[in-house]
Amino acid sequence: MSTKLRLIILSFLQFFIWGSWLITIGAYWFQTKQWSGAQFGAIFSTMGIASIFMPSLMGIVADKWVNAEKLYGMLHILGGIVLFTVPLVTDPGTMFWVMLLNMIFYMPTLALSIAVSYSVLKKQGFDVVKSYPPIRVWGTIGFIVAMWTVSLLGFEKSASQFYVAAGAAILLGFYSFTLPKCPPQSSTTSSQSLMEVLGLKSFALLRDGKMLTFFLFALLLGAALQLTNAYGDTFLHDFDKVPAYQDTFAVKYPAIIMSISQISETLFILAIPFFLRRFGIKQVMLFSMIAWVLRFGLLAYSTPDSPGIWLIVLSCIVYGMAFDFFNISGSLFVETQTAPSIRASAQGLFMMMTNGFGAVLGSLVSGVVIEKYFTLANGNKDWTGIWLSFAGYSLLIAILFVIFFKHKHTTTTEEAYPEPVLSVENA
Repeated sequence: MSTKLRLIILSFLQFFIWGSWLITIGAYWFQTKQWSGAQFGAIFSTMGIASIFMPSLMGIVADKWVNAEKLYGMLHILGGIVLFTVPLVTDPGTMFWVMLLNMIFYMPTLALSIAVSYSVLKKQGFDVVKSYPPIRVWGTIGFIVAMWTVSLLGFEKSASQFYVAAGAAILLGFYSFTLPKCPPQSSTTSSQSLMEVLGLKSFALLRDGKMLTFFLFALLLGAALQLTNAYGDTFLHDFDKVPAYQDTFAVKYPAIIMSISQISETLFILAIPFFLRRFGIKQVMLFSMIAWVLRFGLLAYSTPDSPGIWLIVLSCIVYGMAFDFFNISGSLFVETQTAPSIRASAQGLFMMMTNGFGAVLGSLVSGVVIEKYFTLANGNKDWTGIWLSFAGYSLLIAILFVIFFKHKHTTTTEEAYPEPVLSVENA
């Protein structure tokens, strides 16, 4: 089996696990369990809480003590075991702790999957800027396949979605042990400082003004991502309360409609190398922010029937640019701006900002704001107001980004980013 095919399988299963429940948990929460919106925001914050410390911590372990592919496999097996217990939960309080434990195991695997893929590709002599996006696109395909599987099996409102995710997690855990070895790149010697031994030197990157600004905007954009993940599917399910919309395809199979977003991702992922070389990281990230504005703005005026359904479709198409042009290009930026000895932990730091602090910000604040300002007396939600407020937030971030992120794109270099990479010594 070729190296690229092995990494494709890794990427496919990595996101199949997440796609099995991430988009549809809202339907299970609101339609089946009928728990509150504020509590739901807390559930989505578990991704953020876990990402605040686990990606960086596991990145440190991979950089210094344990082969990255083995650590990756152990985390997936443990996460799969936890997912098997989710259907047994009967109250939102317990659900919070169970999902938090699951996220503690799952969130660091996002950064580790990147670190493993980059390590394997470089050992085989591949250019990661050219080779990784076509591999990563299979992760998006895995996410789509998972959403369709859960939807077509009728699991969108059922706890069975967690069994699907659990099975995939355990499968990927054992598969990862067969991957090429990715040993630690940094050694622990008696002359090393405590900061070096603990792997905390990657945080010294924040002393560099450009990197600090990059990570702050990673945090703010991470909040936007959680908004669309948390509320997209349940937004369409809410139309089931309106008799005129009950028989529309979008209401019957909302996960399939929302999967257009992931289909769009596959196209934009493949376009990343061109856009990075042509426009550079600042422009590409700005495109992402503008796409978030369009994503939320289109949803504000959409309906599941014609012609409103086309606004939903358009919002899903621009989602591909919104997600990929920040997350994938951002990971490549971190990869090419940091020294080899701290790259796994630097990817963990990037994940901490997006899926950690950003997710907590987006989940908790949005849950409270929606409950207080956009929930009507009859319990229904003002979705137009919700989506417009999200669009306004994204627009503000885009304006601030243009002003504060300073990065000069160079078209004469071989790669999208100039060398040398940033090390903690010159941060």
